[in-house]
Amino acid sequence: MKHHPILIMSLLATLHLPASAQQTSNAQPSRNTLSQIEHNRDGELAKAWGLRDEEFTRYRALMDGPLGIYSPNLDPLSALGVEARSDEERRRYAELQVQAEARRVEKLLAYQRAYDEAWQRLHPDMQRVNLPDAAPSTAAVGGSGRTAVFVRDGCVSCGQLVQRLQTSGAEFDVYMVGSRQEDSRIRDWARRAQIDPARVRSGSITLNHDGGRWLSLGLPGDLPAAVREVNGQWQRLP
Repeated sequence: MKHHPILIMSLLATLHLPASAQQTSNAQPSRNTLSQIEHNRDGELAKAWGLRDEEFTRYRALMDGPLGIYSPNLDPLSALGVEARSDEERRRYAELQVQAEARRVEKLLAYQRAYDEAWQRLHPDMQRVNLPDAAPSTAAVGGSGRTAVFVRDGCVSCGQLVQRLQTSGAEFDVYMVGSRQEDSRIRDWARRAQIDPARVRSGSITLNHDGGRWLSLGLPGDLPAAVREVNGQWQRLP
């Protein structure tokens, strides 16, 4: 039987057509499609922050500039507030942020209450935070006259402040912000900060999850913070 090269080449090309069609069907979304997806996502984020689409677009532009380098994790309201172009804008973003923080604190405190109830119900006899041979308290911030110290993990000055207070013999309550309700975070931090287990056993120093308390106080400034209630008002100590 005689073969016809042209016919064979034609058949081979036909056989390759399905593969080519499959590659086309598996092609990545077009640039326009990706742009539309990103636009829709930004619209949802803008709504979540109480912003207009053009405000969120400006936030994106700000974070692509020097502000994003100096403060890479800045939220939209803070970024727009810092870079406000008028007093009216600044007030608007400040009010939006206060409202957002109030909602966040309310959720945190609600979860803290649920967590406390669940722990008490499931493990009523188990200590929540343990240092070697220690039994720390989980008391809430109250008007006991004691100093409340708010700290966070990865903060060198937080450990230094606690060390100064401990050396002075002061009684105080430590609250870890961002502990995620994980006792191991507080335990490991307390060891690194060289908190005396004997002081924790006696109750002169207590270790606690923050549970939104720092935000609820509404005090300015960054952590660490040593605060005390004076005449019904919480004040930051020098």
